[in-house]
Amino acid sequence: MRFGLTKVTPARGGLWNPMEEIVQMQDMLNNMFKERSFGEHWSETGILAPLVDVKDEGSDILVKTDLPGVEKGDVDIDVSDNMLTISAQRSASTEEKEEGYLRRERTYSSFSRTVSLPEAVTTDGAKAKLENGVLTVTLPKMQIEEKKKILIE
Repeated sequence: MRFGLTKVTPARGGLWNPMEEIVQMQDMLNNMFKERSFGEHWSETGILAPLVDVKDEGSDILVKTDLPGVEKGDVDIDVSDNMLTISAQRSASTEEKEEGYLRRERTYSSFSRTVSLPEAVTTDGAKAKLENGVLTVTLPKMQIEEKKKILIE
């Protein structure tokens, strides 16, 4: 990886163009991060937090997220004040034998992701399924009672 300043050339007419300098700096940063490997990405930013899909399914709110390598016993799901929190722990180990020596590597990671739900939900009848690394949580919407009119005598 190489760091250094780039030569800023004046814009047409010989005037300094700050936007051109910003574009050059962005290109330099993009190139720098292309060279660095972040390993396994669970989000667009490389932070261990899965991206979440929230969908209104009529009477339910459906939440899906990818949790590769996570076992269902290592996942906690909590609902409070229209907020859904998904927490998990993951561990992985590799074993590699090469010319007379043995190498074992273990990694442990955990995350907690909280998302705001678009409507009030109830945990009565809620379901969660972890299948092929995809967690699907179905939360029934809270039924709001209809207003009842009171007649004046």
